[in-house]
Amino acid sequence: MDFIIEAVVKAVKDLYQTDIAAKDVNLQETRKEFEGQVTLVTFPYTKVSRKGPEQTGAEIGEYLQNTLPQIAAFNVVKGFLNIVIADSYWLNALHTDILTDSFATAKPNGKKVMVEYSSPNTNKPLHLGHIRNNLLGFSLSEILSAAGYEVIKANLVNDRGIHICKSMVAWREFGQGETPQSSGLKGDHLAGKYYVWFDKAYKQQIQELVEEGQTEDEAKKNAPLIKEAQQMLQQWEAGDEAVINLWNTMNGWVYEGFDVTYKNLGVSFDKYYYESDTYLLGKDIVEEGLAKGVFFKKEDGSVWIDLTEDGLDQKLVLRGDGTSVYITQDLGTAQLKYDDFKMDESIYVVGNEQDYHFKVLFLILQKLGKSWAQGLYHLSYGMVDLPSGKMKSREGTVVDADDLMADMFGTAKETTEAMGKVADFSEADKNKLYRTIGMGALKYFLLKVDPKKRLLFDPKESIDFQGHTGPFIQYTHARIKSVLSRAGYVAESSTHDVTGLDSVERDLIVTLTKFPQTIQEAAANHSPALVANYVYELAKNYNKFYHEKPIMQAENENLKQFRLQVSAASAKVINKAMSLLGIDVPERM
Repeated sequence: MDFIIEAVVKAVKDLYQTDIAAKDVNLQETRKEFEGQVTLVTFPYTKVSRKGPEQTGAEIGEYLQNTLPQIAAFNVVKGFLNIVIADSYWLNALHTDILTDSFATAKPNGKKVMVEYSSPNTNKPLHLGHIRNNLLGFSLSEILSAAGYEVIKANLVNDRGIHICKSMVAWREFGQGETPQSSGLKGDHLAGKYYVWFDKAYKQQIQELVEEGQTEDEAKKNAPLIKEAQQMLQQWEAGDEAVINLWNTMNGWVYEGFDVTYKNLGVSFDKYYYESDTYLLGKDIVEEGLAKGVFFKKEDGSVWIDLTEDGLDQKLVLRGDGTSVYITQDLGTAQLKYDDFKMDESIYVVGNEQDYHFKVLFLILQKLGKSWAQGLYHLSYGMVDLPSGKMKSREGTVVDADDLMADMFGTAKETTEAMGKVADFSEADKNKLYRTIGMGALKYFLLKVDPKKRLLFDPKESIDFQGHTGPFIQYTHARIKSVLSRAGYVAESSTHDVTGLDSVERDLIVTLTKFPQTIQEAAANHSPALVANYVYELAKNYNKFYHEKPIMQAENENLKQFRLQVSAASAKVINKAMSLLGIDVPERM
């Protein structure tokens, strides 16, 4: 509404001989109980008008109505000037903006951003928490791209470290040469199986040592399996050929498994980074920090940074035996990513249990004098629970991503068939529809909630064709497509000369015009939830329009074509909004 802002600036100048900046004009959406679409808060102008807020609002409103043909009327409620925008403005927006191919497609803004998400460990398959991570990262990338950014979608694979060695040790000890082919398991599931085995066997060894008289802390350090894993990590970093070969073999199994999961989840990446390639760069940065006096070395040879003056604590950045810790490789990876792409912003999509880690990481990079450290951002998201409780991967009770997606397919099939609307679908079309609905339900449920909030995912609740769900929005799209198909609607040949709007028609068009701004706000706030909730409101508004305003039985052909145009615009925006969430919408349901 830039034209209103410009007119308000001019009104204050002409009425009260005072210059104000456009950025200081506060426009809000009019509350539903009042007439109008845009509201100006008038209190800031009473100082220059030297009148009460209501009289000031009336004077500005009258000025705007007299000078702007787009304004049909106004009303003042206390200190709020509610502006009624003319129907001609909304009809013009429908034809010259919303229905065009370029609607909600921002021009390049010249800024480059990297979104790092997924970041799996190669010792286990992806689980429900990873699903939220992947969906947030992919959707945010799509939203940023639509908002005009150049986006690089990155995946940092945690392919080294003590946790990886645990799976390797367990396979070497208990595997008897088992492979994905011989077991019938996906490679990531096979690696995860041995990670769980390690933990069970390790706990048994701890218990035995405690029974022999050691304290629990002593037993945790002295258990043969953990010593073997630590030795394997040292051998890996020393380049031991047998260890490296086993590492390559098992990681290869895992990557094949991940690829299947990513494809089914509908996410992709432009760039992969591997911690096995970056941890040495981190060691170089540790040496740089020692030389600059940012880090210090303890008697055992370990390297630390003291962040107590910054309200944090001392942080280990390199072990005494020379092996790296997580922050070592994260320092190296951050530098490598910037060297590769010189991006303006680097977003890390990581759960909120790592909030402290990223505070430390970003602060260290700032203390090292990295100019680009100011552009680092942690998209901290809450954990996902099921009604049964929190997941614990080491105990083998993880809610596996592949299993969950399969369950969503089954639930979508059961729910859709119960409605009895797929009798004329082929088996292939049915299966495609079930997958579309199941994945749409899962994705929408996880994305409609603000990323920072923890959420409880209920698979059955997510597949509800009448609720605040993905299937409700998908069904709305299919309904519109059915109407357009039955009408034989062709966009290029549809014309009308409607000049006035009913309130439900106006509300729908107003909602459609908000889509570009919603994309910008979602990008600025790193929140796909803003797009998710917008498209739900749009679907609700369309369904109200559909039920209150006959389309095929409209009073005349002119009105029918107009309502078909509004329907086509709604379907287009629903499709694009859902695509920004990584969700497909069916043509029929």
